[in-house]
Amino acid sequence: MKSEQFVPRRYAPGAYASEHIRITPTRLADGRRFFYMDDDPEYVSGKKTRRLDDPRDLPDRFAPHLDAHGEEIPFQPPQMRRDPLTGDWIPMATSRMNRPITAGSKAKAQGNPLAARKPGDPYQDGEIPDVDYDVVVFENRFPSMMQVPGNTSADGPDRFVDGNPLWPVREASGHCEVVCFDPDEHALPASLPVSRLRTVVEAWAFRTAEISAMDGIEQIFPFENHGQEIGVSLAHPHGQIYCYPFIAPRMEQELRQCHDYHERTGGNLLGDILRGEIRAGERVVFRNATWVAYVPAAARWPLEVHMAPVRDGILTLDQLDDEERWGLAQMYSTLLKRGNAFFDRGDGQGMDLPYIAAWHQAPLHDGRRETYRLNLQFFSFRRAVDKIKYLAGSESGMAAWVSDTTPELIARRFRQLGPVDIGE
Repeated sequence: MKSEQFVPRRYAPGAYASEHIRITPTRLADGRRFFYMDDDPEYVSGKKTRRLDDPRDLPDRFAPHLDAHGEEIPFQPPQMRRDPLTGDWIPMATSRMNRPITAGSKAKAQGNPLAARKPGDPYQDGEIPDVDYDVVVFENRFPSMMQVPGNTSADGPDRFVDGNPLWPVREASGHCEVVCFDPDEHALPASLPVSRLRTVVEAWAFRTAEISAMDGIEQIFPFENHGQEIGVSLAHPHGQIYCYPFIAPRMEQELRQCHDYHERTGGNLLGDILRGEIRAGERVVFRNATWVAYVPAAARWPLEVHMAPVRDGILTLDQLDDEERWGLAQMYSTLLKRGNAFFDRGDGQGMDLPYIAAWHQAPLHDGRRETYRLNLQFFSFRRAVDKIKYLAGSESGMAAWVSDTTPELIARRFRQLGPVDIGE
């Protein structure tokens, strides 16, 4: 297996990435795309090269297979169905039932498929060809959405469950990727140096730019799930990128609010929220020259922080300049460290906080996108050292949130953990 020539469609590296980050593409044994993103100077310079062949004997992921009667049937992509009560599209991700789980009480696989390859380890189905790496990005082996080459049915008319037009069915022709932040499977994202997080930021920008050129994608959603309590199945510092063929329900709500606000006032709702939080001051928890982190005035979660760039007009991660990407790496590192210190167990050590970090970017084609603004929404359902917030009747049944604290108390605790102005 040889390296593919990397010809970006929309990604344009800035001065820092051009000099300090090298992107090397290849393909895994089943045909999935894979990218090394190296920040080690010896790999950036070309003095060293990564292993590009995948030694596993995997069938092509789109190959036909035999049914119970020995008949060959074509590959079946995942489908999605629309809920007639809400209008939401629900992907049916049956392949995820077979994914390896190496974390928590339900672990069923030895080793770590996201770790660098180690000869002799019990798990020999790892996704990383080389024995080391800096940051890697690759297509998910067990995706909830995927595009099948040459498949035209995804663009055709809706089908229906039981032939009833109440329940439209389409192929879930999205795209899912994994971003591994570091080769050390025992590392915490909060422990990574800012320089490594800078490479992760570049990975988010790179993939946002490139995936935006794919047909059929409406929204690109980088996110990170961290901690067994969140439901993480692989204990490794990593995140994911979901690329929806629709606009996700939460984004649809935010787009509607932003568009309506713009129609009424001519302003940008997210920009005005940021400026309002800066003026109020009390809920701003830290900031640097390019980013501001604050607890939103109507926070839902017992620990919740939003983060936004200072500069107006930024819709997506790939629109950040070099200074803003470095500022983001510093802010993200600070956020993770202070999140881990938020709950005091009495020993001053804090805890490994379970959290979700969700990047809200403007959708790709919706006419309301210009009224949106890039922001990160970070939250945890832990409400004390030994308590979590359960999404019970009101939250789960009616999506009517009841907060267990106040945004001002959350912000006050964050402000106790370090200075508000963190510089550069």
